[in-house]
Amino acid sequence: MVVVGVIRFPGTNNELETKRSIERLGGKAILIPHFKPNLVREVDGLYLPGGFSYGDYLRPGAIPKTTDIGAEIKKAANEGKILLGVCNGFQVLTELGLLPGALVKNTSTRFISKWITVRMEDSQSFLSELAGETLSLPIAHYSGSYFHMRDDLEKMKEKRQIVAKYSSSSGEITPHANPNGSLENIAGVSNLLGNVVGIMPHPERAIESFHRTQDGEQIIRSFLEALK
Repeated sequence: MVVVGVIRFPGTNNELETKRSIERLGGKAILIPHFKPNLVREVDGLYLPGGFSYGDYLRPGAIPKTTDIGAEIKKAANEGKILLGVCNGFQVLTELGLLPGALVKNTSTRFISKWITVRMEDSQSFLSELAGETLSLPIAHYSGSYFHMRDDLEKMKEKRQIVAKYSSSSGEITPHANPNGSLENIAGVSNLLGNVVGIMPHPERAIESFHRTQDGEQIIRSFLEALK
């Protein structure tokens, strides 16, 4: 059985949903509080859940990168450990320099909480098996607009680092399907090696029978398979 470390910063609020969804799909999840960085070395993979780490002071994800556990997360990623960051977890991974680009304020300058559709892209990440799938998932963020320099974005495309894009229910990439102003509708990216992925939608909120859909199961299941 694979063991997933679910990182818990002050202000994280999706850790219990994440733990439950991992265990529902056959994995084992342990909560790793920010003051126990050594536990990062004892798990097979890491999941950075959503929330408002340290109250999003300065900017989302800025304070976690200054912590001891932030250093351990970065070391684990550079050693090839599988990492998935969702929403605030995505923001933390960009601040740590483990993922390219940045998450900035939504163009509406409002917090957005709604269901959207993403089309999974042909990436070189551990979610590549989902390429072409359209998934209905919820988002809940204020700073979820993906930004990167155009030249660097072209390099990312060449390296197949774009994991997911906001789309219509039929998989069309249109401005109308973009909820937050993300560059080219980008909803998720990976690092060059493909072992680190960040996405804005919440798969752990689309998995139970009482959720609107169970599409999040595909993402979490692929994540667990990559740890075996």
